[in-house]
Amino acid sequence: MTKYIIRRVLGLIPTIFIIITICFFFIRLAPGGPFSSEKKLPPQILKNMQKKYHMDQPLIVQYGQYLVDVLRGDLGPSYKYKDYDVNYFIKQTLPKSMLLGGLALLVALILGIGTGMISSLKRNSWIDYSSMSVAVIGISVPLFVIAPILMYIFAMKLNWLPVAGWLDDGGAKTLVLPVLSLSAPYFAMIARLSRASFLDSLRSDYIRTARAKGLKTSVIMFKHVLKGASLPVVSYLGPAFSGIITGSIVIEQIFRIPGLGRHFVQSAFNRDYTMIMGTVIVYSLILVFMNFLVDIIYGYLDPRISYS
Repeated sequence: MTKYIIRRVLGLIPTIFIIITICFFFIRLAPGGPFSSEKKLPPQILKNMQKKYHMDQPLIVQYGQYLVDVLRGDLGPSYKYKDYDVNYFIKQTLPKSMLLGGLALLVALILGIGTGMISSLKRNSWIDYSSMSVAVIGISVPLFVIAPILMYIFAMKLNWLPVAGWLDDGGAKTLVLPVLSLSAPYFAMIARLSRASFLDSLRSDYIRTARAKGLKTSVIMFKHVLKGASLPVVSYLGPAFSGIITGSIVIEQIFRIPGLGRHFVQSAFNRDYTMIMGTVIVYSLILVFMNFLVDIIYGYLDPRISYS
C-alpha cells in the first residue's frame, strides 16, 4: 500500500504540470489582455505596465518564470487588484468555498445513502417511487433554478432564513439555503447509485444466509450490506467533491458568498491571467487529490483490490 501511495503521489506531478502548461498558453491565445479596456492606454504606459509584469519578454520565458514561482508557492500578482497578490485572495476565499462544498457533500452523502437504503428496502412501494422521483428532479433541474426557488419559498415567503450573506452577517442560518441548493444534484445521484448498489447486495447469497440466521434488518444493512454497497458511491465522491467546489461558483453568485468562485468568474471578465491560473491550479489540485483519496478508500472497502 505504501509503494502504491508513493507512486500515485509521484504520478500527480506530471498531471498538474500538464494542466498548468495547457492553461498558461491557452489563456494567452484568447483575444485581448489584462490591460485591455474600453479606454485605450497610451503606448508608453502600456509598455511600462507590460515591463513591470515581465509581459514584454518572450512567452516561453514568461512560462519558465511562472513555473519557478509556482514551485515556490507564489501564484503571482493580480493584474486587476494592484495592492494584492493571488495568494492573498485564495487564502481569504478558499476556506469559505471549502466549507460550503464540504457541508454540501456531507448533506448529500447522508441523505443520499439514507434515501437509497430506504428505497431498496421498500422496493416498488410509494416510498421508493416518490424518493426516486425527487432524485430525478434533483438531477434534471439546474442549480441556478433550484437556488432561486428555495430562496423564494424559505426566505421571501416564509421568512425563515436569510436571503443571502455569510457567517459574518447572519450566522449559521446563512449556510442552510446555499448548502441545500448545492447538495441537491449530488444527493440525487448518490441516492440512485446507492439504491441500485443496495438492491444488488440484498440479492447476494451471504445476505440470504444472514436472514436465514434470523439477524435483524438493521444489523444486516449496517454490518453486512453498507460497506460493500458503498463502493459505487465512494468512486463517485472524487469527481463529486470537485464538481461541488466548482459548482459553488453559481451558488456563491446567487447567495452573495465571498468564496473563490466569485474571483474565478471575475478574473475571466478582467482577463486577469494570474488570477485565472491560480484558481485553475487550486481547482485542479482539489480534483486530483480527491481522486487519489478515493482510490485509497476504495481499496480499504474492497479487499479484492490489490495494490501490489
